[in-house]
Amino acid sequence: MLRTKTRDFVLAALVSATFFMPAAAAFAEDAKPREAVITVTGEGHAAIAPDMAVVTLAVVQQAKTAQEALDQNNKAMGAVLATLKDGGIAERDLQTSGFSVQPQYTYPNEKDGHTQPPVLTGYQVTNGLTVRVRDLSKLGGLLDQAIKLGINQGGDIQFTNDKPNAVLEEARKKAVADAAAKAKTLTDAAGVKLGRVIAIHEGGIAAPPQPYMRAMAAAAPMDKAVAVATGENEYNASVSITYAIQQ
Repeated sequence: MLRTKTRDFVLAALVSATFFMPAAAAFAEDAKPREAVITVTGEGHAAIAPDMAVVTLAVVQQAKTAQEALDQNNKAMGAVLATLKDGGIAERDLQTSGFSVQPQYTYPNEKDGHTQPPVLTGYQVTNGLTVRVRDLSKLGGLLDQAIKLGINQGGDIQFTNDKPNAVLEEARKKAVADAAAKAKTLTDAAGVKLGRVIAIHEGGIAAPPQPYMRAMAAAAPMDKAVAVATGENEYNASVSITYAIQQ
């Protein structure tokens, strides 16, 4: 009987030791001091002249019937497309961006306190066109010709870059350099030394709204090209870098 109790005690002791050892190891691991780090965010900016413009134009025609409005619209838009192609705009840079046929109504005043039903007066057909102009020296002349041929709505212009990879790379490099400078300033002020890079996370890449203009038929001089100022496009990059702090 005594031998059995002794054996049970030894087994219980072994089991307790087995469960205690991993727990003790985990506690020892948690007790180790964590590596001191500093995380900073840097920003970089780089500018470049645009090399392409994206223009939104539209032909709007009204007539008594939908067919008449459509025929007039098709004639004007066909002339605009032909002129743009003759001016060097490729097929891939011309895209219909919206088409609609809308009935037009007038709303008579109330009569004897009763609301009068609307009166159908005709139809309006709108045909939108997005144009990418890759030769900016032709932009003003193309706008002038398009307006003369029937473009009477739109004219928003967004200046952009076809391949902004180089300027984006410059912005990223400046963002990293900005982060490194901030980290150096902070650690010097704290009296510690900057260590190795632990992690780098890129933030958003953004191009702020480019300069734009609105060209309308009433505002465009008919004897010369529309004046266009392209300005510059600025691209922004941000990066977050975590550094170790040397003890």
